[in-house]
Amino acid sequence: MAEDWFTIVLRLALYLDLAAAFGVAMFCVYALGHDERSLAIARRYRVFVGAFAVLGIGLSFIGMTVLAKAMSGAQSFGELSTHVFEMLITGTHMGIAWCVRILALTLCVLIALLKLNPTLRFAGMAASSGVALATLAWAGHGAMDDGIRGYIHLSSDIAHLWAAGAWVGALFSFLMLAVHRGDATERAVAILSRTLNGFAKVGTLIVGVLAATGIANYLLIAGPSLDVLFSTLYGQLLLTKLALFGGMLLLAAANRFALSPSLEASLKTGNFGQAVAKLRQSLFTETTLVILVLASVAWLGILSPKGG
Repeated sequence: MAEDWFTIVLRLALYLDLAAAFGVAMFCVYALGHDERSLAIARRYRVFVGAFAVLGIGLSFIGMTVLAKAMSGAQSFGELSTHVFEMLITGTHMGIAWCVRILALTLCVLIALLKLNPTLRFAGMAASSGVALATLAWAGHGAMDDGIRGYIHLSSDIAHLWAAGAWVGALFSFLMLAVHRGDATERAVAILSRTLNGFAKVGTLIVGVLAATGIANYLLIAGPSLDVLFSTLYGQLLLTKLALFGGMLLLAAANRFALSPSLEASLKTGNFGQAVAKLRQSLFTETTLVILVLASVAWLGILSPKGG
């Protein structure tokens, strides 16, 4: 049981890490203006994505080691041989996906370190971290089907991961703007206000993709019956995830229709401290909920919809 919990925590860390890296890089592509990508806050975003890519490599190596121990039946990590890793990496779809992830994250780190045009840099980091995030589809239920059904399931899972990553990354990006301190605080708050107002269309698209792919994934995993939702731990955990997601939607609506207009109005007077504080608190709460959602996803990934 302890090993199951360790696996869940490790899966959560990897989901959160790769989703945040991809989402923040994407935020810099679609939300920031060309000149803003050269500001101090953009450099913080670049360091954030690069650091999370490095962390993702470390977590992936730990994950592969844990998987090798589980697949080989070894009693301890010291019993693992190079043959077990070679078999997993070269002989399974999950192993190939792992290799692609390591290469993509390494590329993301290199792009973060190189002197490039800021727009091209963030686009490259978004693409490479997006590939890394997509490989997680092979570590869940999306890889359990074959043929056309398998391709549909994996495609749906990948779209779900990208949409979730875009939301997670946007939250982290807004938070970094909301906690910004120093001479450029007013500039950061102005960017926060503008990007929050401009996030409405992107946010609507994200929610639409999450809903459509979530329904598709449920049908592919559990079928058209709703009995699973009430008769298994898998279903109960899925309902909990949906409740948490509903809370995120309520907070996002409050940000869009109440806190964001208040922040925009306060910028005109220059007295924006209280408005930023309220928005920051809401963003922290929403981020807490998204972490709980990802925790439920990490747990769902090791459960069978048929029970247990």
